[in-house]
Amino acid sequence: MTENIQKEPATDILQDDMKWTVLESEYLIRRPWLTARRDKVRLPNGNINPEFYVLEYPDWVNVIALTDDGRFIIERQYRHGIGSAGWEIPAGVCEKGETPEQAARRELQEETGYGDGEWTLSLVSAPNASTSNNHCYSFVATGVRKISGQHLEATEDITVHLKTREEVMELMLSGQIRQATMLSPLWKYFAEHH
Repeated sequence: MTENIQKEPATDILQDDMKWTVLESEYLIRRPWLTARRDKVRLPNGNINPEFYVLEYPDWVNVIALTDDGRFIIERQYRHGIGSAGWEIPAGVCEKGETPEQAARRELQEETGYGDGEWTLSLVSAPNASTSNNHCYSFVATGVRKISGQHLEATEDITVHLKTREEVMELMLSGQIRQATMLSPLWKYFAEHH
């Protein structure tokens, strides 16, 4: 016996009919890598939340980069927030005046020395839609090649590795790639390219 399930009609998740009204806003800290504000907001139902905290970040980018022979460019670096090193795809911040693709191309070359290739925007996600105001733009770059050395910032310590599809899948399945903003485009890529 089959069950007839009615689905609600698809709606645009970006509609403003549920938008909160900001009654007051105060910045608590403004630093290059941490900007936090406290908003007093009124919900559409009339309820007031006197303390809702928002972290403001620039938009982020990341890149699933593949060489001509199909190997993934994977990085290993330490992340102080979780206190351990892990495997990642190249990523970074959109600088003022950059498009997400320009930022992604720059980050890939600075962190790995790879560039060129064919680029496609794969996914736009909200890293933490509840309390952060930024988006993460995920690209797939195929046919990239080594075009320079690394150009790391003083606070970056990144090693670059070329991994097969199977090795990347094992890193994902074993929990060695842990950042959600990197896992979501990787899982999408593997779902679309099985």
